[in-house]
Amino acid sequence: MRLEAITWDRLAELLADRLAGLEPADGGAWLRVAFDGAPAARPGDLAERVGEALRVRGRPSLVVGAEGFLRPASLRLEHGRRDAESYYGGWLDTGALWREVFGPLDPGGSGRVLPDLWDPATDRATRSPYVQLPPGGVLLLHGPLLLRHWFPFDLTVHVLLSPAALRRRTPETDHWTLPAFERYESETDPAATADVLVRADDPRHPAWRG
Repeated sequence: MRLEAITWDRLAELLADRLAGLEPADGGAWLRVAFDGAPAARPGDLAERVGEALRVRGRPSLVVGAEGFLRPASLRLEHGRRDAESYYGGWLDTGALWREVFGPLDPGGSGRVLPDLWDPATDRATRSPYVQLPPGGVLLLHGPLLLRHWFPFDLTVHVLLSPAALRRRTPETDHWTLPAFERYESETDPAATADVLVRADDPRHPAWRG
């Protein structure tokens, strides 16, 4: 795997430039981008940087975290608080994401996106207002295990950590999730399937291919 050293700021600029010349695959009015990676890889940080780079270019965008679309605890934790199988396949409310995020950005859609639905800390609805993403806007969705759900992304970015770096940078209380990421690597191979790959074992010195 040959990767090129880069800074986070330069990477954000290059991704924003790429998005500026990209057309939605479905012929609609909005681009949809995935920033996929384990929480320890902090894919949301890169999504925010790209959002800022787009803003400077006059391109509207909306950063959405998948953690705002987790299922209620009664469903998410049905098999216990540390069940890797549930984390892998049952935590994310994919139906809500389709309904509240992707559906409004379909061709002919309203562009009214709900930025989050459920607060996993309080286990209550967030009651956030809808956000109007104008035509030409870009959805920047970040979170773990995103590439296994067949969401209609126009560009996918995977922030990769080696197994050793993932274990080192994941809090010990969350080590029970590591088997889910091992399974994800085996079944989905996000490093090979993503359009852009970013290795972030050392967060000060990322490298990329894209």
